[in-house]
Amino acid sequence: MKIIDKKFNKNILQSLPIIFLYILVLTGFDLSFLFYGVDLSFNFVYLIIFFFVLKNPNNLSYGLIFFAGIINDVVQNFPIGISSINYLLLCAIAAFIRSRMILPNLFYDWILFFIAIIIVSSINYTALTVIFEIPIKYGTLMLNVILTFLIYPVLSKIFSENVLLIMRSEDD
Repeated sequence: MKIIDKKFNKNILQSLPIIFLYILVLTGFDLSFLFYGVDLSFNFVYLIIFFFVLKNPNNLSYGLIFFAGIINDVVQNFPIGISSINYLLLCAIAAFIRSRMILPNLFYDWILFFIAIIIVSSINYTALTVIFEIPIKYGTLMLNVILTFLIYPVLSKIFSENVLLIMRSEDD
């Protein structure tokens, strides 16, 4: 019975990023709040995708990330495929960083995450404004990118604990 419990706990820990990603995508959740009349928000989906593709790529497959992008487009009322392209581009950047990184370091991850979300956000909003003519507030866009960048170290520490738990359960 103990072996079954260990396997169950291991499977739950390994599927936690997928569950968390799909909950965020299905609910369209972005932590948004007004502060002195300015709409502040974080993009948690970018954080989850970047971190887990960078640190533990076995938990999130590209097919699941693509499908999450399709669901996000439907929920957010975007043209189908925009979020999938953004998510897969973020995956490609994180995979490239993972292949080139010798010593993992939170500071380097943080800076490279900022560069990655600037690239992804600029392509996303360029496509939405140029191709689909959807009006965008660029101040809100940049504020969203900066706040997502600033919250990365906190969530990275929280997610690192999850990755360590998964690695410990694999050793048992």
